[in-house]
Amino acid sequence: MDRLMAKGLKPKTINCHLGRISQFYHYLIQEQDIKLPNPVKNGLRQRMAKPLPRHLEDHEIDVLFGTIDNPRDRAIFMLMLRCGLRVSEVAGLSLADIDPVRQRLTIHEGKWRKDRVVCISDDALGALADYLKIRPDAPTQKLFLVQKGTYRDLALSVRGIQKRMEYYAKKTGLNISCHHLRHTMATQMLNADAELESIQDLLGHTWITTTQRYCRVSNQKVERDYHRAMDKVMKKTRQNHFPP
Repeated sequence: MDRLMAKGLKPKTINCHLGRISQFYHYLIQEQDIKLPNPVKNGLRQRMAKPLPRHLEDHEIDVLFGTIDNPRDRAIFMLMLRCGLRVSEVAGLSLADIDPVRQRLTIHEGKWRKDRVVCISDDALGALADYLKIRPDAPTQKLFLVQKGTYRDLALSVRGIQKRMEYYAKKTGLNISCHHLRHTMATQMLNADAELESIQDLLGHTWITTTQRYCRVSNQKVERDYHRAMDKVMKKTRQNHFPP
């Protein structure tokens, strides 16, 4: 560890080295039945920085969607913005996963291979309906298809979706990625006083501590909570110390 740190490697890289060593010793102990202790102890790995999730401001959302005139791309990014979907979850959607009557989507084998059901807002459902009107019949039942070139009418890949976002980021001059839309959905819901547990369920977070990270960037809710609580404190103070 000292040698790697002296080389200026980042904590994540150092932890990867430690992980490989730990896996090798695990193999020796479990598979080769060699009796020896694993030198990589709990707590030995480097602490890694946890940057706050970045979300889009309202004017950035307006600029982005004001630039997207392709119905497929608009539907893709609206699902990320309104449903909080990961890019892999969007790429994995099939036609059968859509329930327009109840305004729901079924996500199969999301992160950690978990299934979940998410809600669809009216504007996201409208964008999806606009895309389905022009979606060609294709052998694949995947929802989003390649529109041009050799792979036309085949399922659009994760990298294909990311490249579309890169195209719009360059076109608008915004520093954005697909995951920023997911962060934006969580932050907007929190600012609208949605329960943290509801956001956790919609995003598919295993641990609520992951969802709680959004509390640190949701300044509007913090401000409202502060002023609401402080009004009660000041009212009580006036009653106790300044009786009528």
